Amino acid sequence: MTKLIDYNLDARTKLKSGVDQLAKAVIITLGPRGRNVVFEKFDGTPQMSCDGVTVAK
Repeated sequence: MTKLIDYNLDARTKLKSGVDQLAKAVIITLGPRGRNVVFEKFDGTPQMSCDGVTVAK
């Protein structure tokens, strides 16, 4: 299996896309009016959290 390595603008664009996706998931948990987030754990069970660090993991 070959590995594809991106450089320069293409790599930065893909990295920014990933950071933006993470920020969208975490930002709603921040602040005094932060909301709860429900997500699926690795074993398939649902978990609810209002902690941004847990959501980011």
